[in-house]
Amino acid sequence: MEQIFNELNDYYRNNDFESIVNHQYGIYFLKLRSLSRIEILRRLAEKANIDISGIQGRQLFSFLFCQNIDERIIDEFILEVYEEERTVRRENEDYLYNQLYRLPVLYWGGFYQNAVEQTIVNNYIKKIQDFDVLIEKIENDINPRLKGYILSSWYNHWSSILIEDMFKDHPDILPAVGLVKKVDFFWKNFPFDLKVTYFPDGYMKEKRRKLNLRPELTELKQFARNNNIPINRNLNDKELFTDLITKISEQNTDEAKDFINNFHQIRRNIIDETIRNPEDLIRWFYENQGTRRFDAANRFFIVLIDRNNLEESWKLKRNRNLLRDNINNYLNNNRDIDFENLKLSFYWEGRKYNTYATCLFIING
Repeated sequence: MEQIFNELNDYYRNNDFESIVNHQYGIYFLKLRSLSRIEILRRLAEKANIDISGIQGRQLFSFLFCQNIDERIIDEFILEVYEEERTVRRENEDYLYNQLYRLPVLYWGGFYQNAVEQTIVNNYIKKIQDFDVLIEKIENDINPRLKGYILSSWYNHWSSILIEDMFKDHPDILPAVGLVKKVDFFWKNFPFDLKVTYFPDGYMKEKRRKLNLRPELTELKQFARNNNIPINRNLNDKELFTDLITKISEQNTDEAKDFINNFHQIRRNIIDETIRNPEDLIRWFYENQGTRRFDAANRFFIVLIDRNNLEESWKLKRNRNLLRDNINNYLNNNRDIDFENLKLSFYWEGRKYNTYATCLFIING
């Protein structure tokens, strides 16, 4: 069993989830790994009547794996631990949703992929020599941007936990309770990492390019120039996009109305085609990961889309009824799912990966 453990551990580290899923002990390995906090593994050992005296904490995972514990005992124990944790969150759930609705706007402050330190170093520490200018930037620029980043990160963290619980409460789902990377739950004994996201700007840009259309921001700026609508050069691209689409939408001219209607219709066409054929988007998600966060885990993507205002899709992440109904309907309607149909290949930095993934679009409007 020790050799099998080392083999599966290597698969895990090398992002070879296809080999894990197809291995006789692969799911057993992942379930134990999801319990790999030392205090939880000790409780499991007690439940399974396994003597762990003399076993150091960091060796518990491999030791218990080699005991070949009955998976039914592990499943029962996972549900027991989850219910303990879920009871606490359930009592606080209404309060948490109310708090999430207090966020008026999702603003990351220009910090992307958690590159806060890098952004500060590149744009302030290395660029500014004058001390007084630096102090002014800290007070008037960095502070508001950091505030936006912290609030947006807070919103993403707690809304993601609430959505995870919607899955984990379903009878076909076995939770992963250890908050480990790469597995959030087991759907009918098949491991998935949950990713809640929105229709990506980069993918929209790519689909427009294939239609021989220029990027959306380029189209907005061109229309603004042609119609004497002022362009604020001090805004970043995301802010400028919002600024221009608001200005053009509020123009009371036939040209502006036709432009905006056509702009949104192209978006809807691209979104509808993506929903009909999601595999290309799923592959795009895998192939456009940041280096620091890359993995090839099996993924269950939720893509939130507000068809009437794509930039407001983030608000759907706190829409409890819409989320719960769509998630439960999807799981209920796929009780006979063949996970082999979810197999997907993609390339990242020249290497081919095989994984399993699905996508649920939750749409408002």
